[in-house]
Amino acid sequence: MESMLNKLKSTVTKVTADVTSAVMGNPVTREFDVGRHIASGGNGLAWKIFNGTKKSTKQEVAVFVFDKKLVDKYQKFEKDQIIDSLKRGVQQLTRLRHPRLLTVQHPLEESRDCLAFCTEPVFASLANVLGNWENLPSSISPDIKDYRLYDVETKYGLLQVSEGLSFLHSSVKMVHGNITPENIILNKSGAWKIMGFDFCVSSTNPSEQEPKFPCKEWDPNLPSLCLPNPEYLAPEYILSVSCETASDMYSLGTVVYAVFNKGKPVFEVNKQDIYKSFSRQLDQLSRLGSSSLTSIPEEVREHVKLLLNVTPTVRPDADQMTKIPFFDDVGAVTLQYFDSLFQRDNLQKSQFFKGLPKVLPKLPKRVIVQRILPCLTSEFVNPDMVPFVLPNVLLIAEECTKEEYVKLILPELGPVFKQQEPVQASNMILLIFLQKMDLLLTKTPPDEIKNSVLPMVYRALEAPSIQIQELCLNIIPTFANLIDYPSMKNALIPRIKNACLQTSSLAVRVNSLVCLGKILEYLDKWFVLDDLLPFLQQIPSKEPAVLMGILGIYKCTFTHKKLGITKEQLAGKVLPHLIPLSIENNLNLNQFSSFISVIKEMLSRLESEHKTKLEQLHIMQEQQKSLDIGNQMNASEETKITNAGNQIDKVFNNIGTDLLTGGESENKEDGLQNKHKKASLTLEEKQKLAKEQEQAQKLRSQQPLSPQVHTPIAPAKQAKDLTDTLMDNMSSLTSLSVSTPKPSASSTFTSVPSSGLGMMFSTPIDNTKRSLTNGLNGNMGFQTSAFSVPVNTNQNFFSSTGTPGVSSLTLGAPSTLPNFSALSVPPAGAKQTQQRPTDMSALNNLFGPQKPKVSMNQLSQQKPNQWLNQFVPPQGSPGVGASVLGPQVNMIGQSAFGMQGNPFFNPQNFVQPPTTMTSSSSASNDLKDLFG
Repeated sequence: MESMLNKLKSTVTKVTADVTSAVMGNPVTREFDVGRHIASGGNGLAWKIFNGTKKSTKQEVAVFVFDKKLVDKYQKFEKDQIIDSLKRGVQQLTRLRHPRLLTVQHPLEESRDCLAFCTEPVFASLANVLGNWENLPSSISPDIKDYRLYDVETKYGLLQVSEGLSFLHSSVKMVHGNITPENIILNKSGAWKIMGFDFCVSSTNPSEQEPKFPCKEWDPNLPSLCLPNPEYLAPEYILSVSCETASDMYSLGTVVYAVFNKGKPVFEVNKQDIYKSFSRQLDQLSRLGSSSLTSIPEEVREHVKLLLNVTPTVRPDADQMTKIPFFDDVGAVTLQYFDSLFQRDNLQKSQFFKGLPKVLPKLPKRVIVQRILPCLTSEFVNPDMVPFVLPNVLLIAEECTKEEYVKLILPELGPVFKQQEPVQASNMILLIFLQKMDLLLTKTPPDEIKNSVLPMVYRALEAPSIQIQELCLNIIPTFANLIDYPSMKNALIPRIKNACLQTSSLAVRVNSLVCLGKILEYLDKWFVLDDLLPFLQQIPSKEPAVLMGILGIYKCTFTHKKLGITKEQLAGKVLPHLIPLSIENNLNLNQFSSFISVIKEMLSRLESEHKTKLEQLHIMQEQQKSLDIGNQMNASEETKITNAGNQIDKVFNNIGTDLLTGGESENKEDGLQNKHKKASLTLEEKQKLAKEQEQAQKLRSQQPLSPQVHTPIAPAKQAKDLTDTLMDNMSSLTSLSVSTPKPSASSTFTSVPSSGLGMMFSTPIDNTKRSLTNGLNGNMGFQTSAFSVPVNTNQNFFSSTGTPGVSSLTLGAPSTLPNFSALSVPPAGAKQTQQRPTDMSALNNLFGPQKPKVSMNQLSQQKPNQWLNQFVPPQGSPGVGASVLGPQVNMIGQSAFGMQGNPFFNPQNFVQPPTTMTSSSSASNDLKDLFG
C-alpha cells in the first residue's frame, strides 16, 4: 500500500514538475490556467498537450508546450534551427483558418524555457490513438490507452484530412510536406484536424494555373526535428528532390495504411542510409499488389494503391478523394452535414433533423455524444428549430447514462422547458416532452423535476389545445409512479379535476376520468374517499362514456386492496349517487348491467360487514351479561361475609369514640351502633341521648361549628313511666309520610352523632331494664297489623338484599319508621327486678311539650303486639335474647337516630299532633292515621 502511494506521489510530482518547468514564466500563463498533461503531437511528438481554461471566460482550451530541455543535447546552431522550424509551423497554422485545420486560440509565446500556444480543446493526436505514446505522461490516461476508432470515425476522419488537403492545395496553393499521424489532431469532439506546418511549401507562382513548389534537398546531418518523417514522405522528395500536391496525397495513402494497420507505416526507413532505403522502397512500390493491402477495407483498397503509386500524376488529388464511394457511408455523410450545418437554411435543417432519428441508431454512442449532440444543442438558440431538434436530443438522452444526461443534456434543456413562443412551436415542444416524460422523470434529479418538468406538465393540462390535453391525460398514468406524492396530491390532481369540470370537450372529460382511475393506486385511501369521490358528484354531464368513467372510478376504489370504500361511505354517499345514475336513459343494456352488478356487489358487502358487526356486538353483550351476573353473585356473597366481620370489628374497635371529635358522620354512626350493640339503654341513658340529639340538631343548624364534647347529663332520680314515653314517640309520627321501598329493599337511615354514647356501653344492664323489657314483651301490646319486622334467627338479624347490617321495615302504610330495638330481651336466667319510675323529660324535649302521654293502663287494654312478641325467646333457650339484641341495637343506630336523610331532624316534615288523647280509641285512631 505504501509503495503504491509513493508511486502515485512520484507520478503527481513529476507531472506537476513538468507543467511547472515547461510553462512557468511563459506569457500564456497570464491568460490561461494550465491543467493536466493529456497528449502529445507535432513533428516527432515534440509538443506536450495540456488541458486548460481561459481565465476570463473559463473557456476550455488545449495548451501546446515545447520544453527547450529536449534540445539541450544539440549544438546552439542546431537548437536554433529546431526552434525556428517549430515556430514557423505554429505561425503558419495561426494564419490559416479552416474547419479542417486545428484552430489556434492564442498565438505562440516564447519564454526562456519553452514555446507555448493555445488551441481549441484537444483529445489526442492520431499517433497517440494508434499506440505511439512518446512524450506522454508515465501514467497514460485510460481514455487514450483504451481508445478504439470506429469505422465511421476512421472514414470521416480520413475524409476530413482529404478536405483539409483540398483546401491547402486548391485554395492556399500550399503543400503541407509532412502529413503524418503525429500532425493529425483529434479534437474534443473527435474531429480530425491538420497541424504541423513546419515544412510546408507555398507555390512560387500561385496566380498561374500550374503552381510550382520549391523543394529542399534532404540533409541527413540535420537534427530529426528539422526534417519531415521519412516513413510518410513521398519518394520524389529524396530521389528527385521535387515536391508537389501529389506528394501530400502519397502521405495520405501511408496514413490510411497506418490507420488500418495499428499505426505501422507501409515501409520502415533506415535513417542512416535513407537513399538506399528509398531506392528499395521505390522498387517495392512498383510491384505493390492488392495482397499487400489486405488489412485495408476492400472498397478503398484500390484508391490506397493509387495513392501509393510511384508516379505522382497517377495519384488521385484531394478533391477526387473526397468523392470516392468509401466516404459515402451514411454515418460519414451525417457527420459531414453537421460540420456544414451553419451554411444551411431552416428548411434544409428541418428536413435533415426529421430524418436524423433513423440514422442515430446506426452510429456509435461516442460519436453521437462527441460529434452530434453538441451540434444539436447549439440549435436550441433557434426557437423555430427546437421542435425538430428536440426529438433527436431526447433520443440521444435515452442512450446516455444518468450522469451523462445531467452533465451534457439537462443544462441545454432548461430554456426549452420554459419556451412558450412562438405558440405553435411551444405546443409542439409540449407534445414531444409529454411523449418522453418517462425518460425525463427517470433521469432528471428530483429538484429539476419539481422546478422544470412538472410545471411543463401542469401547463399542458391547462393548454387551450384539446389535443395537448388529451395527450397529457393519456400519458400521465405511464409516469405517475415517478411523481412524488405531494406534487400529485396538491398540484396534478386538482388540475385534472379542473380539466374535467371546465372543458367543453367530451374526450377531455372522459380522458380525465380514465386518467384518475388509472392513478388511483398511487393515491392515499383517505384522499380518495374525502376528495376524489365527492368530486364525481360534481360532474355535470350525463353522457354514457362519462357515466361509465364515474362507475369505473367507484369500482376501482371499491375493489382495490389498498383503497376500499367504508360501509358508511357506501351507504351514505356512493350508493345514493350510483343508483340514480344507473337508470339514466342514455345507458344501453350492457352499461346498465354494469351499474347493477357493481351496486349489487356493494350492497352485498355492506350487508355482510354490518351483519358481522351486529353479530359481534350481540356476542359481546351476552358475554358481558354473564360476567355481570357472576360478579353480582360473587360480590353479594363476599359482601355478606365482609359486612358480618365488619360489624363485629366495629363493635370492638369503635368503643368510646367521641362522635363530635371524630369529624366524619360514618365514624359517628359506627360508634353509636357499636354502643347499642354493647348493651341496652337505661332510662337515664335515654335522657342523655335525647339531650345529645337536641344538641346535635342545634349544631347542624348552626354551621360551621367545631366539634364539641358534651358532658353527659346526670340521670334523673325520679323514674318516668316507659310506656308513656313510647306512646309519645308514636304519637309524634301521626303526620309523617315517607315512602317505603319494596319488602326486599332495606330502608336505611344514617346514625345520629352523639357525644355521650360512649358511657352507655360501660353501663351494665340493670335489673330494672330487664324487668321492663320482659314486662313489655309479655303484657304490653297495641294494634299494628300493617307493621312488621322480619326476623331470621338462623342468620344475622339484618342480613338482606339491601345494605348489609341495616334492618328492613315493612309497613302497610307508606312510612319508614325507626325500629324500637332498645327493647331488648334479657339473657336467659337473668333475675328480673321491679320497674322503677324514670324521668322522661329528655324524650319530651325531642318531640315537643304538647305531646300527649299514654298510660300503661291504656296500652294494656289493646291487643298484645305480635311484632314485639317475636323477640321473646322461647322457653329454655338461653342466649337467644343476647343474639337478637345486638342486631336490634345496630338497627336503631342506623335508622332511628339518623341525621342525613332522616325526616326526623327536619321539623318542617312534621304536623302538630292533637293536644289531647282522651281514650284508647283515640290513640288507636291516631295509629291508624299514621300506619294506614
